Amino acid sequence: MYQSYYEHRWANGPKVVAIGGGTGLSTMLRGLKSHTKNLTAIVTVADDGGGSGMLRQDLGMPPPGDIRHCMEALANAEPVMQQLLTYRFPEGSGNLTGQSFGNLILAALNGISGSFDQAVSKMSQVLAITGRVLPVTNADVVLEATFENGTKIQGESKICDFKKAQDCRIQSIHLLPEHPAALPEAIQAIQGADLILLGPGSLYTSVIPNLLVDGIADAVCASHCLKIYICNIMTQDGETEGMTASDHVKALLDHSGPGLIDICLCNSAPVRPGLVERYREEDAVPIVVDKEAIEALGVELITRPLASETLNYARHSFARLSAAVMEIYQDRANTRVL
Repeated sequence: MYQSYYEHRWANGPKVVAIGGGTGLSTMLRGLKSHTKNLTAIVTVADDGGGSGMLRQDLGMPPPGDIRHCMEALANAEPVMQQLLTYRFPEGSGNLTGQSFGNLILAALNGISGSFDQAVSKMSQVLAITGRVLPVTNADVVLEATFENGTKIQGESKICDFKKAQDCRIQSIHLLPEHPAALPEAIQAIQGADLILLGPGSLYTSVIPNLLVDGIADAVCASHCLKIYICNIMTQDGETEGMTASDHVKALLDHSGPGLIDICLCNSAPVRPGLVERYREEDAVPIVVDKEAIEALGVELITRPLASETLNYARHSFARLSAAVMEIYQDRANTRVL
């Protein structure tokens, strides 16, 4: 009886759209998939580094890495398939050294499919994933950063080192070509969502690039559902040094428009002392949560203990984060004034 009740609630759970990329998005999806079947991940395709960058350069396909991470998180495949998906070729494997086998599967599927999103859909079926994973666009896009001193750099993988050399903040991010067409299914998912989540993840290279795709930011701003930004726990070396939580929120609004988010969800759990010291060596510190500045932007602040107590990194616990998100949704969604 309890199992059937649980399955009913899971199958009829809220339609959640999560927008982002990188490790942060996949971590959150891993927790959310136990709360609702109706998940859609909308994922950036601006990456041009590592194994994804090699496949992008060699095959002319969108980068598969962030997409693959999300499918790994949502997969319900057999253990052997899971192992294959996460396998990386070891040192001494020639051009394949460091490459993920999951990336190669997606590259092969892209070769036999009419478009990249179709390849992602086929791989999702193979892995029997919970919900859907959608590239935000099928277009071949390049990320360009403009810094406060007026300098610019093109290429997601070059931004970190270039920022350190310039020693000033990122002013804005752009996509080249500008305003690429969004995947229609991504817009439709946003329009039909009960809950929209942005982040966690790299602010300028994982979250904001999605908002620069034509129609995505407008669809989120126009939605009357609950919209939550999940702020990172630490600043990010080469991207957000010195930025507070309100700085993150302001950057999101500057690249989209009013109404993008209702709530900024921040971590309240202390980061273990050993981790703080290690991150400080990388010029990263716990993000300062400046409540008044966040609320001055028209966004509500909610804090919860979200940091993992077991990982050797200052990252969100997927169980804590997903539970907090669903609790906020249950508390707010039914009482929202539209």
